[in-house]
Amino acid sequence: MRTDHRLVIDTNLWVSRLLMPNGAAARAVDRGLSWGIALMSEATLAELSEVLSRGRFDRYVTREDRQHFLRLLGGIVRIVSITRTIAACRDPADDKFLDVALSGEARLILTGDRDLLELHPFHGIEILGPADFLDRPMD
Repeated sequence: MRTDHRLVIDTNLWVSRLLMPNGAAARAVDRGLSWGIALMSEATLAELSEVLSRGRFDRYVTREDRQHFLRLLGGIVRIVSITRTIAACRDPADDKFLDVALSGEARLILTGDRDLLELHPFHGIEILGPADFLDRPMD
């Protein structure tokens, strides 16, 4: 992992990483984690925690395993303070990922969200889906 590479991974890809550890999203997350430091904010971490607490995931992964995943994640990601906020995304709920990327000086946002993907590139930050990231040469 290079410490000069920073990336933001959206909530859906973290969830996919947990639920489908052999899928393309999981491979992209794992590659991203080997490429650089994943950044989150209190808001994006809270969103992930809230999503993973939903009962609909009970039949796939136990609550205990989901909580363990969040604890492990806390040791992997770097929490950044948001120094500026953006209102640029078609879905305002996705702006928080742009906020993290800008405040944490990320080079990449890894997402499957079309509302974010359509902004590529954003202020010099690449916004890539899992397949494009997996196809991209590592630098």
